[in-house]
This record gives sequence, C-alpha cells and structure tokens, in this order.
Amino acid sequence: MDHLPASPWRASILGLLCLLTLLAGCVSNTVKTTSVPPLAAPSQALPDSQLLDVGIAIFDPGIDDHDVDEEIPIYPEVRRAESRFMPNQLAQAMQQSGAWGAVRVVPDPERVSDLSVHGKIVHSDGEQLTLAIQARDSRGHQWLEKTYTGHASSYAYKANTVNTYDPFQAIYHTIANDLVAAQEKLPLAERDTIRTTTELRFAGEFAPDAFGNYLKEDKDGEIELLRLPAQGDPMLERIDQIRERDHAYVDTMQEHYNQFGEQMYAPYQEWRKQSYQEAIAMQELKAESQRNLILGAVAVAAGIAGVAGGESSSTRAMGNIAVIGGGYLIKSGLDKRNEAQIHVEALEELGTSLEAEITPQVIELEDRSITLSGSVEDQYAQWRSLLAEIYATEVGALELPDTEPDAVGAHSVSD
Repeated sequence: MDHLPASPWRASILGLLCLLTLLAGCVSNTVKTTSVPPLAAPSQALPDSQLLDVGIAIFDPGIDDHDVDEEIPIYPEVRRAESRFMPNQLAQAMQQSGAWGAVRVVPDPERVSDLSVHGKIVHSDGEQLTLAIQARDSRGHQWLEKTYTGHASSYAYKANTVNTYDPFQAIYHTIANDLVAAQEKLPLAERDTIRTTTELRFAGEFAPDAFGNYLKEDKDGEIELLRLPAQGDPMLERIDQIRERDHAYVDTMQEHYNQFGEQMYAPYQEWRKQSYQEAIAMQELKAESQRNLILGAVAVAAGIAGVAGGESSSTRAMGNIAVIGGGYLIKSGLDKRNEAQIHVEALEELGTSLEAEITPQVIELEDRSITLSGSVEDQYAQWRSLLAEIYATEVGALELPDTEPDAVGAHSVSD
C-alpha cells in the first residue's frame, strides 16, 4: 500500500477535516438560572401619614420602536396585555415590601401620585425580559432611571416544577428594592413635602385659580412648594373629597387589573413556555447556521486549493472531500435558517392564540359599566371630566377664603 506523501496541503486538509468534524458535531447548550432577591423592608416603621402612595402607569408596550426586520417579531395584542400585566406584578411586589402606602396601577401616565413609576417594554419573550423604568415623585425629582434585564430559567416552565414566582420575578423585586433604597435616603420632612405637593397639584387641576399660586415649576419640570393653604379651607376640603372618590375609582380598576392578571396568567404562561423554547431553539439554530456557513466556506476554499495544488492523486482526492464536505455544511446552514423561519411562524401562531385569550374585560361601577380594553385611558379621562363636574356642583358659590395662605412649614396639610 502506498503511503501518502507528506505535504503542507495534506497536513492542512487533514487538520481542517478534523476541525470540521469536531465543530459540526458540537451541540450548543444554554443554561441560565434565575435567583429572586428577597424584598427589602423599610428600616423603620412609619405612621400611615408618612407613607407615600405610588402610581404605576400602564407600561409603554414598545410597539412603535420595534424594528420590523428583526428576526423575532412582536405581537401587538400580546404586548398590550403585557403592558397591563407587568405593572400589576410590580405593584404587588412593592405592596408586599411594606414600604409604601397604596400602590396602584393607573391608566393615565399623567395622574399625580406621591411617586409615579413609568415603564417601557424593551424586549419580551419567554427567555428574556428587558424593562426601562423611570420614577419621579410629585415634586418632579427623579428617583430612578434604569434598564433591567432578566433571563428565565428553563425550570420555570417545567410541568413538575412548583412555581412560587413569576419567571421574571427577580426583575420586579429588584425594581422594588431600588425604589425602597431611594426612599430610605429621604428625610422624613421631605416625605411630608411630597405628600403636600401631591395634594396641591391635584387641587390645582380642579381649581387653578384658587390653588395655582401655591406651587412653582421650573424649566426642568421640578416643582417647589411655596406656601400652604389656610387651615379649614372649604375648597380644599371639597377637593379632598373629590380626591377620595378618584382613589376609590382607581382602586376599583385595581381589582380589575388583579382579575385580569389572574385570568391571563395560565395562557400567558403557556405562551411564554412555548416562546422560551422557540427563542432558545432560534438562538441555537442561528449559531449552528452561522458556524456551518463559515466552516463550509472555509472547507470549500481549502479543498479547491488542495485540488489545484496537490502533489498527488491522494491529496487531490482529499481536496475533493473537503469541497464536498464544505458544500454540505453550507447547505446545512441554509437549511437551519429555513428551520429558524419555521420557528418564527410558530411564534406568530402562538401570539395569535394568546390574543384570543385576552379579550376586553368589563367591570361594574356604582353608576355605570366600563369596558377595559384599548379605551381604558379614554374611560378614565371621562371619569376625570365627571369629577370636575361634581366638584363644580358641590363648590357652587363658595368664595375663596379671605385669609392669606400660610408659609411652608406653618402647619401640615390634611392627609
């Protein structure tokens, strides 16, 4: 038997074929774990009068900023459902911390609260969630501006796994803890100022002529408390009653958000489970496709060079094998891309199936039925208009008090 002559071409091709064999047989395994941090508790117990109320606005679903050319599409109805589901998850985490007064999900991002939290869904599938969060108090002071990213563990979707947390609970706990940390830095007197500012901003919306000169806003949107209203101001007392009605309305809506989250969870969890599998599969397929295409091109190039420059028939034969093997890898890479497209289509079908599960909900108020769908914000705007009418009717011919308003720090405004 003739021995193959040693040559640089033979050594290169043999090495390349060994490398191709090893890399082509590699399987990409993605392992991620999720640890949920415990909720941070306040350093000291405070009276209810100093607990700040929190309003978490419906999140921006991030639909407008999505690139239509991205491999993984988004499903508008799913994102809109998530924009209501996720703020409620955050609200529950914040309420459980015991660091706040009432924590409400609010339909109007402009609604005044002691602390207002706004969020945007940057990325969401069953494998990764990215949220951009901002938080400001009623004075316009920024507490938080940060982007949070979390990855779900595959164990979160196992049928035999007892799930005590949402797959992305770590994000909600981390946001809640960051906000508690920001609050801990505030002197107690500042908390009183925040609560007073909230009350007077609400009053200014309904009676700007009476309360418009109590606050001053600078060019950066930060608000300074200039003075306090006189004790026993009848107009402020009426407005406090209006404010309580608004709280009651939003609390009723909170019950809806809770119910919506409970009804949505089962189909949403199934969607996320399937989406997780599709996302992981697409990552592996993309990596394998890219690897096969690169290795295939290298093999073809090396094989052609071996055929052209080989010193023996054996070396040229090895070059032919490299060309054939490289061609196979290229074809395999293209096939993997086609398979990945099938997964994209499967995701679209999953999104469509979830849309059928998140039909609008109806809640009953004392004097009307309201459908919570895409027009929730419009319904709340109508409610606020009704409150203005109620205020105008109840105030009637009340005149502004003759006494001058007190300077800041003279006394506390009623809670």
